[in-house]
Amino acid sequence: MRTQVAIIGGGPAGLLLSQLLNKAGIATVVIELRSRDYVLSRIRAGVIEWGAVELIRAAGAGERMDREGIPHDGCRISDNGRLFRIDFVESAGKRVMVYGQTEITKDLYDAQDAIGATIFHEVDGVTLNDVVSPTPSVTFLKDGVRQTVEADFIAGCDGFHGVSRPTIPLSVRREYEKIYPFGWLGILTRTPPVSDELIYARHERGFALASMRNANLSRYYVQVPLTDRVEDWSDEAFFEEFRARMPAEAARRLVTGPSIEKSIAPLRSFVSEPMRWGHLYLAGDAAHIVPPTGAKGLNLAASDVHYLYEGLSEWYHGGSNAGLEAYSQRALARVWQSMRFSWAFTMMMHRFPDHSDYERQMQSADLAFLETSASARRVMAENYTGLPY
Repeated sequence: MRTQVAIIGGGPAGLLLSQLLNKAGIATVVIELRSRDYVLSRIRAGVIEWGAVELIRAAGAGERMDREGIPHDGCRISDNGRLFRIDFVESAGKRVMVYGQTEITKDLYDAQDAIGATIFHEVDGVTLNDVVSPTPSVTFLKDGVRQTVEADFIAGCDGFHGVSRPTIPLSVRREYEKIYPFGWLGILTRTPPVSDELIYARHERGFALASMRNANLSRYYVQVPLTDRVEDWSDEAFFEEFRARMPAEAARRLVTGPSIEKSIAPLRSFVSEPMRWGHLYLAGDAAHIVPPTGAKGLNLAASDVHYLYEGLSEWYHGGSNAGLEAYSQRALARVWQSMRFSWAFTMMMHRFPDHSDYERQMQSADLAFLETSASARRVMAENYTGLPY
């Protein structure tokens, strides 16, 4: 089988790239290890930068997002019960969209089906071949039969555990990582949210986040030690802890109900450089992981896709390789700025087991400065709503 761009990974990054390229007349084949049902069962982020919103619209997959998504003009931040608000529109002239990643993935699958895109699911033994040559290819097993896809380019959108990044030799690849000493215990529950905007809460007991997916679907988190297991936390214990960490007005509004999903996500920061080797280009979690505090995971994948789509379009429609040559540098510049924001926000909001009283006072001082300084609020809003592509 022959195509122009072989895309490894059928999550939102791979599907968005495939949709944009096909709309531009560039043929793709998407190769996904898991089943479609499995991909759509993953519960992920729900805060979308406005640049990503516009990119999804440009891909022709934004109709339901525009109908059901919830635009947010700000967020609320609490420091041991003291609550203040960051107005994104006032400070940065932009907003964000609250719309679940699972819903985005479903919309992209529907858009791919509508144009008849080629997607292989439930494959084994994916191998990337000759990626530094002009004739790269991908081989894999589908239903026990070996398949080969020849392509001009390969896009590695297969996440942290995929095969794309390890295809780049260690002699070429450099990795940066920070492991945080805690995770987020999150639950999804069919209850009305405690607030019409996200609440990020710093508390002496640990961090908590009140988020939502819609008017009757709430997503809540509490910081927990890495030694905790989901089985250690009943729904009742979770809500008791969550209520204790929320500011009083939110705690009073809390409606509890059975969880429909519960999981613990360890926090890490990770970057792999470069994001290109020969005709292989990495995008999304294959190249970088951010702690969820700044809501940048899916949004960084979208900006990677934007740069890669631009470069491939320039190549196929204009004969220029300038965008492809600059891809890794352009993508990484934005990745590192988002890493900085996510790291700083994580450090400011969480209780670290080795922090001294002085360091905890510095966290409160940072939050007080954010509350009172228009310049600090502008920097926060610009980063949260998304730096320009």
